[in-house]
Amino acid sequence: MDDMETPEPVINNMLQGSLVALVTPMLDDGQVDWSALERLVKMHLEEGTQGIVPTGTTGESATLEVEEHIRVIERVVQGVDGKIPVVGGTGANSTQEAIEWTRAATAVGVDACLLVSPYYNKPTQEGLYRHHMAIADAVEIPQLLYNVPARTSSDLLPETAIRLASHPNIIGIKEASTKVQRVAEILEQTEDFCVLSGEDSQNLPLMQAGAVGCISVTANVAPRLMAQFCDAANNGDMATASQLHQRLMPVHQSLFVESNPIPVKWALWYMGLIEKGIRLPMTVLSEDKQAKVRESLKAISSAQ
Repeated sequence: MDDMETPEPVINNMLQGSLVALVTPMLDDGQVDWSALERLVKMHLEEGTQGIVPTGTTGESATLEVEEHIRVIERVVQGVDGKIPVVGGTGANSTQEAIEWTRAATAVGVDACLLVSPYYNKPTQEGLYRHHMAIADAVEIPQLLYNVPARTSSDLLPETAIRLASHPNIIGIKEASTKVQRVAEILEQTEDFCVLSGEDSQNLPLMQAGAVGCISVTANVAPRLMAQFCDAANNGDMATASQLHQRLMPVHQSLFVESNPIPVKWALWYMGLIEKGIRLPMTVLSEDKQAKVRESLKAISSAQ
């Protein structure tokens, strides 16, 4: 009988810890390197990453063609095989396009979708509210808001996130505004709402304020350390979390010496994990910045 069935787990309880903002590996000619993508997914499963987020900013979603975008998500879903959550980046600055991408990602089996606030358009708070509500109404899948004002030129304010949290399909937010006080403000006025850090350098203060994990660029190159950091913070061991955060800080900083994902793709190439491929208008990391990235990787290599 229906009333005797075991309820399905709440997805936002699953979205915690270190979720990698996965790069999209490419060959030197810019084509997606599907074999490397498979290897990266396998590595993250082995290293303890607790969730994978393909086709976000770090995954070069802005220059992936529609078919590639959905195929990358599908290949990650297949590689993960249900072992950890997959959160597909399906945001767009067109509401209808975001709905279509979210539907397509749902069809290939993602556990949730990440919806960046519309970029370039600079909508009002009411526009942001209606945009996300339209997607949540249209597609029956758990959805994470993604606030990254430095990229979008629009700031999803806490009061708007709180309004959106009333929708059953909107289960959390990736907060990359670096405004730590927002975490507590959102959590105080919501219930069962998941806050994830979207800025690696702020992971510790955000988790101290109540975030349950991060969607991390650094996890691409230091997956085990990032998982250990998040586990420590979520277990209340802030001394260990602080120690790991400080150890990782040079990597957090070096991976943003140029626009993401330029440094992290170079770092993964340096580690022998992917080719150098990246799509214009992004370019390979400048030579004068490579030493900083290289040295930061060496400093943590013994812990991997």
